[in-house]
Amino acid sequence: MEKWYTILRVLPIVAGAFLVLPLLEILTFIKVGGMIGFLPTLLLIILTGMAGAYLLRQQGLATLSRFRGSLSSGQLPANEILEGMLVLVGGTLLILPGFLTDILGLLCLWPLTRQWIIKAFSQQTSRYVQKRAPQSTPYDFQYNSSQDSTPRTIEGEVIGRREDRR
Repeated sequence: MEKWYTILRVLPIVAGAFLVLPLLEILTFIKVGGMIGFLPTLLLIILTGMAGAYLLRQQGLATLSRFRGSLSSGQLPANEILEGMLVLVGGTLLILPGFLTDILGLLCLWPLTRQWIIKAFSQQTSRYVQKRAPQSTPYDFQYNSSQDSTPRTIEGEVIGRREDRR
């Protein structure tokens, strides 16, 4: 039930973003086009799309290199996975036509703001998990051996052994 509540709580925000963002982009196109002209505006949109493809490739390869480095040193590449997701989102936003999506895409691709976004996301996720996690620890559980001291027998049939599969 809580899962559906969360989905229903987020749904209006997502729907509003899909409705409001294109309207804001059109308004921004009109304003920028009025200030610098139609052709420079069109060229700027094309240029940011090309820059987005370039930055997506550059930052994506750098993140992949750090990901491989973490794996080869035996560390969990959690930060690199989040960075990779942000690079993908940022590159996609830069490729989409629009000035507002370009600004959001640049924020996702710029390493300093990307680290800030990851830190904020990690803190928010940590607070969410702590709030919803059970308050017990593994040491709180105690097995009462006096209740059931007899071993359990599970009946079954062996279909095949591992040696037979080779």
